[in-house]
Amino acid sequence: MAKTVVSDLDLKGKKVLMRVDFNVPIKDGVVGDTSRIVGAIPTIKYVIEHGGKAVLFSHLGRIKSEDDKKELSLRPVAAKLSELINKPVTFVPETEGSQLEDAINNMSDGDIVVVENTRFEDVVDGETVKRESGNDPKLGEYWASLGDCFVNDAFGTAHRSHASNVGIATAMEANDKPVAAGFLMEKEIKFIGGAVNDPKRPFVAILGGAKVSDKIGVIDNLLDKADKIIIGGGMTYTFYAAKGFSIGNSLVEKDKIDTAKEILEKGGDKIVLPIDSIVAPEFNNDAPIQTVGENIPDGQMALDIGPKSIELFESVLKDAKTVVWNGPMGVFEMSNFANGTLAVGKFLGQLTDATTVVGGGDSTAACNELGIADKLSHVSTGGGASLEYMEGKTLPGIASITDK
Repeated sequence: MAKTVVSDLDLKGKKVLMRVDFNVPIKDGVVGDTSRIVGAIPTIKYVIEHGGKAVLFSHLGRIKSEDDKKELSLRPVAAKLSELINKPVTFVPETEGSQLEDAINNMSDGDIVVVENTRFEDVVDGETVKRESGNDPKLGEYWASLGDCFVNDAFGTAHRSHASNVGIATAMEANDKPVAAGFLMEKEIKFIGGAVNDPKRPFVAILGGAKVSDKIGVIDNLLDKADKIIIGGGMTYTFYAAKGFSIGNSLVEKDKIDTAKEILEKGGDKIVLPIDSIVAPEFNNDAPIQTVGENIPDGQMALDIGPKSIELFESVLKDAKTVVWNGPMGVFEMSNFANGTLAVGKFLGQLTDATTVVGGGDSTAACNELGIADKLSHVSTGGGASLEYMEGKTLPGIASITDK
C-alpha cells in the first residue's frame, strides 16, 4: 500500500510535527552514537528548506521514576542536532503547557524545535501513568493540536502504538490534517516491505540470534516467500536437537524442539543449517576453541559457525537477487566467535547485483565494523520493528500514515 510521503505535502508556513527516533545512548550528558540523529536529518532538512516549522518529538530510554528524567532529557540531543545540522535548534524542556505552545507559536519558517522526551509523560508527579507508551488519546489529541500536519520518520517505534506516533496520527486524521512518512520511514517500507512481499529471485533470508522463539514468526512468514532460509547463531542447536544431533552444552530451547521439527519438515531443502561449528568448553573469549562437525562433543558449547558453514552459506548467497539478514551467526560480542557474522557481512558487501537488507543490532554492528553499510541496499534503523515487519505483521506506526 503506497503511503503519503513528506514530499507530497505543501509545507510552507506549516507547523510540521515530526516523530523522529532520537533514542540514542547518552552518558554524562554526551551523545555516544549519532547515527539515529544523522538518519533523521534528510527529512528535517527537507521540511525546513521548504518553509516548514519542524517540531520534533522523540522518546529516550524508559522512564519509570522521576529520577530517570534527570538522566534522560533530550537537551543534549537537541544540542548535538544543532551541531550536526549547523543551525540553531530550540529545546523546550516540557512535553505540554504554555512554554511549549509559546515556543511553537513563535517559530519562523525554517525553525526547529525539539520537545522534551515524550516518555516523561509516562510518570507524572511520581506516579506511573504511561500516557505516552499507553497511547493516551487525550495526549495524542493535545500534541496534534500543536501542528498543521504530522510526519512520522521513526521506524524504530513503528511496531508500538504510542501517543507520539499513532496517537498524533489518529487525531490528525480525525481533523482532516495530513499524516505522512518521512524519508527514513519511506525507505524502510520500500526495502523491508518490498524485499519480503515482492522480492527479485532467488530470495535468501539469513536468520541468526540466540532463540528460535524470537524468530518463529519470521521463519513461518518467509517459508512461503523465500527460496532459501539460512539459519545460524544459537538457535541452530535447537534445530540440531530436532535432527537428532548431539549438542553438548550448546544453547537449546527444549520446548521449541518440536516446533523446529515442524519447520524442518515444512521447509525441506529450503532450510540451510550450518555444517560445522566453533566450540569451547565455556562461554569465554579466552577459552580454548576447536572446530567440529554437526555433532557437538560432550562438555563443549557451540559459539559460532565454522569455515565449512561459511563456504556453504556463500554458495547459497552468490546467485541471490534479494537478501534479508537479521541476527548474528555466533557470539558476535566476543572476538573469537565473531568470524561467522563478519564473514556473512563481508560477503553481502560484495554482492553487486542484489538487493541487500540488514536489520537487528548485531548484524548492523557487523556491517558498521566492516565499513560495508554503504555497499548494502539498506541497513534498517529498527530492530524489533524490522523483525515484526518481516513476520508480515501490520505495524501500527505505518498503518496510521495516510494512504495515497
